Amino acid sequence: MPTIYLDHAATTPVLPGAAQAALHAMTEGFGNPSSLHALGTDAAKALKMQRQTVADALGCQAEELFFTSCGTEGNNWAVALAVHLGRHRGKHIITTAVEHAAVLEPCKALEQQGYSLTYLRPDATGHIRLQDLEDALRPDTVLVSMLLVNNETGAVQPVAEAAKLLRQKQSAALLHTDAVQGFLKLPFTPKDLGVDLLTISGHKIGAPKGVGALYIRKGLQPIPLLRGGGQERGLRSGTEATAQIAAFAYAAGEGARQLEAHWSYLRQLKDYAVQTLTERVPGLTIVSPGDAPHICAVSLPGYPSQVVVRWLSDQGICVSSGSACHRGQASHVYAAMNLSKAVRDGMLRLSFAPSNTREEIDALAQALAQATRQLVSMGR
Repeated sequence: MPTIYLDHAATTPVLPGAAQAALHAMTEGFGNPSSLHALGTDAAKALKMQRQTVADALGCQAEELFFTSCGTEGNNWAVALAVHLGRHRGKHIITTAVEHAAVLEPCKALEQQGYSLTYLRPDATGHIRLQDLEDALRPDTVLVSMLLVNNETGAVQPVAEAAKLLRQKQSAALLHTDAVQGFLKLPFTPKDLGVDLLTISGHKIGAPKGVGALYIRKGLQPIPLLRGGGQERGLRSGTEATAQIAAFAYAAGEGARQLEAHWSYLRQLKDYAVQTLTERVPGLTIVSPGDAPHICAVSLPGYPSQVVVRWLSDQGICVSSGSACHRGQASHVYAAMNLSKAVRDGMLRLSFAPSNTREEIDALAQALAQATRQLVSMGR
């Protein structure tokens, strides 16, 4: 049975060109970039070019981009860096109640160490209100961390507006955004957003798992995340993951070249999905159509999402009930939106890629309609 994959916010299939780039790095360009012989210097030259490619795709300088193993590492590093740089100014952090766990968990750990945390709650659509941020700002605020695109609803948060507010209020707080779900899905640069720190990840754009990057604005004086051999300008020691980085650069270059076309196609596809599912699936609710072009949150109240996800999987259709990082646990994002229990329990996240088609949306609608009939007949 062919698989219809509608869970691209969880991870994406590796692009063939990215896989070939990784294979070349592993089998031919396998030198250690720190070695002085020809294989090593060739690997170092390739790494320099790949860093430039990813930086160009993001819209920053190459020296502002530091490779990491994933988005989680980048988020943890960003939070630790911001509080370190602000350690003489205060111990207050502002983030949102709908952040990824990779921001929330390090913030909670800091809270246990005596930091004061303010969690901005979203409105019913999943968006953060700027007025709430303004009300939360204090002279001792050292970090504001706000997700760019929510990974469960597709809501785009007002990061650029938050940066303007910080400047207007003459706040010394650093601004970080987790842009993992926004990179090469929306047009932006760190300068456009006005952020100091920004996280991206490879496996959301067609690269393999195990590679990401942290943007650190030029002018900041970061502390090392890992100490050792001095790689990544001494800030993240450890032999570079050259195969993953090569694949990341390929995927970033391809994504940047096709961003406008992909954005337009995904927007149309998602609009078609919203209309089709609403018309053809009895009882289905569009909880958040999502501002980002590739994520949509829907619910079948009365039908446990985990049951529906497994049922769809048996039909060859892959969707999720929310973030893959929840591992079946209740979503803090949906809870923060004050959705009813019936709606929360029936949540499904649909996330698209340019490879998806309207025919696949039709198949999803047909399967969901059939699921409601069969689950009811089974005693639901």
